[in-house]
Amino acid sequence: MNSVSLIGRLTRDPEVRYGAASQTAVARFSIAIDRGRDRDGNDRGADYPNIVCFGKTAELVEKYLGKGRLVGITGRIQTGSYEKDGKKVYTTEVLADRVEFLDRGDRAAEGQQGGFSTAAPAAMPSVPEGFSQLTDDDIPF
Repeated sequence: MNSVSLIGRLTRDPEVRYGAASQTAVARFSIAIDRGRDRDGNDRGADYPNIVCFGKTAELVEKYLGKGRLVGITGRIQTGSYEKDGKKVYTTEVLADRVEFLDRGDRAAEGQQGGFSTAAPAAMPSVPEGFSQLTDDDIPF
């Protein structure tokens, strides 16, 4: 069985390209996964796996994700190799079947901490025509 589930933060904005013949979107990015602490309380560092996703998932990643966003990834590991300057280079990637956005990702030009706004949330948008404003008393639970 080849199955992997990861939670981490994007280390850079996703790079999205489209296939020449099929026009299928391909998104590539990496995430930082904390290894935790050892028995003595020392930080054990982090891992930085490369993630690849395709199609609609790649398009959503391009639209909504950026450096610092917390995501959950499920997919499979794939290894490969290629030749560069006469040397064989080995690769390992996670092919993501599913990418879940685990934080809101509000961004602002100022007041950013870890890529996200620390400012107060924006005011609620106005109620569209034909709808009425709900209050807490209108919600049955």
